[in-house]
Amino acid sequence: MTAPEPTIVATSGGHRAGTRTRVLFDALVHHAVDLAGVHGRRPRVLYVGTAIGDAEHVAARMSEAARVAGFDLMPLHLFPMPNVEDVEATVLDHDVVWVMGGSVANLLAVWRVHGLDAIMRRAWRAGVVLAGVSAGSICWFQGGATDSFGPELRPVTDGLGLLPYGNGVHYDSDPGRRPLIHRLVADGTLPTAHCTDDGVGLVYRGTELVEAVAELPDRGAYVVRREGERAVEERMVPRLLPSPGF
Repeated sequence: MTAPEPTIVATSGGHRAGTRTRVLFDALVHHAVDLAGVHGRRPRVLYVGTAIGDAEHVAARMSEAARVAGFDLMPLHLFPMPNVEDVEATVLDHDVVWVMGGSVANLLAVWRVHGLDAIMRRAWRAGVVLAGVSAGSICWFQGGATDSFGPELRPVTDGLGLLPYGNGVHYDSDPGRRPLIHRLVADGTLPTAHCTDDGVGLVYRGTELVEAVAELPDRGAYVVRREGERAVEERMVPRLLPSPGF
């Protein structure tokens, strides 16, 4: 079972603190799984933690979150080597790919060394729902604003380009991101950018933005376009998703 057309869910959220577990999958992850259209079995989620160096403690927390949610989760590790014999077959065998945040610059470099950039493109075309948070959002776009290189935010412009836009994450919680996205769009470094407050996700069918959704109330999504030599921002009101019951 796969999504009926190429689908991406690009977010600044998806996780929340648990009680018996450190992390739970919040509504944005559940929505990505719903979009995969799985029926009659447990959804298969591939967790990709490249952006945080395949930290094993985080993978363990994701596995616990999946157990609580009723998903079958497998981590795909690339450090110190791929943990599966056939990376492409493994990706294609899952319903959803969930990419963790961290360093988007390092993620892109390591994925390209292993050919995972091309594999993700083929999986997207095959109907595997591609999703993620922060670096796991920016990677699907042309680029965005990143702290991959140090505390001072800098542009990254060599994203996978499945979506022909720029991407801004943590738009409300990191005060440096909005002005940098505006500057990069205004000077043409980035094309029109789609941005999310914390707890918000953007749903794409093919390359078309079809909906903004949220797991937290009173948050926004934004489209930043270039007009002349300046950037103009339009706010979108996301649809509030139901909270998962645990």
